[in-house]
Amino acid sequence: MLVSPDWLSTNSASESVVIVDCRFSLADPQLGYRQYLEGHIPGSYYLDLNQDLASPVQPHGGRHPLPEISNLAAKLSQMGVTAETLVVAYDDSRFAFASRLWWLLKYMGHDRTAILDGGFSTYQAAGLPITPEIPPQRSGAFVPQLQPTLAVDREGVQRRQAQPNVILVDSREGDRYRGEREPIDPVAGHIPGAVNYPWQLVTDEAGRLLLPQDLQQYWSEVATADEIIVYCGSGVTACVNLFALEAAGIQTGKLYVGSWSDWCAYLLDSPSNGLQ
Repeated sequence: MLVSPDWLSTNSASESVVIVDCRFSLADPQLGYRQYLEGHIPGSYYLDLNQDLASPVQPHGGRHPLPEISNLAAKLSQMGVTAETLVVAYDDSRFAFASRLWWLLKYMGHDRTAILDGGFSTYQAAGLPITPEIPPQRSGAFVPQLQPTLAVDREGVQRRQAQPNVILVDSREGDRYRGEREPIDPVAGHIPGAVNYPWQLVTDEAGRLLLPQDLQQYWSEVATADEIIVYCGSGVTACVNLFALEAAGIQTGKLYVGSWSDWCAYLLDSPSNGLQ
């Protein structure tokens, strides 16, 4: 699930590896692409969170709905992705955006996916090469085989949230979970019954994933649940927790795609619909 900077540099020209730069900034949506044009890991392509890894915002469905699967599949094919390809994603935000691509590929039935441990900064700090050269399109044939059970919508959360062996995990920072601060969405708080596991805590300060034994300890209180439904603000950073769960050997995680931005949109329609 992880590759090191040295491994990626050594294998960046391999026909069996496709590298995807997922750098992005919610505060400046064009920043990631500008950074990519300035310099990226040789051979890497760019996918944009808003344009490629999500679809346009609707009244409901959250701030980052699932992308149009056929469009994303076509772009992956143009990068040379086939069923045998190892796709390596990277960002510079402690897996925040690379994990979204990792999860989308898993949802689309492609399990040969990894993330660069430590991200672009760790790669660059190692003195490894970067380039502004954009690679040409390649000939691939990516055929999605959707795994719909990996995603949950609002109604799915409502059906499950009271079940005894289903855990609802809020991946946002503690103060947002507690409703003390809400910088983005119109309502503060969390979904009733959710427990808080902030997504930043599964990596160290350098953006490297915690060791498997540390992740197993971190997730020990939820490990035996039949289902772990994970959400965040808009279904992006929740994927970091889903990645960390799988790295710990726990494969019962599902994504509430719309996350809090979807849940609170319904609260605005009907405030009695559930807030804590």
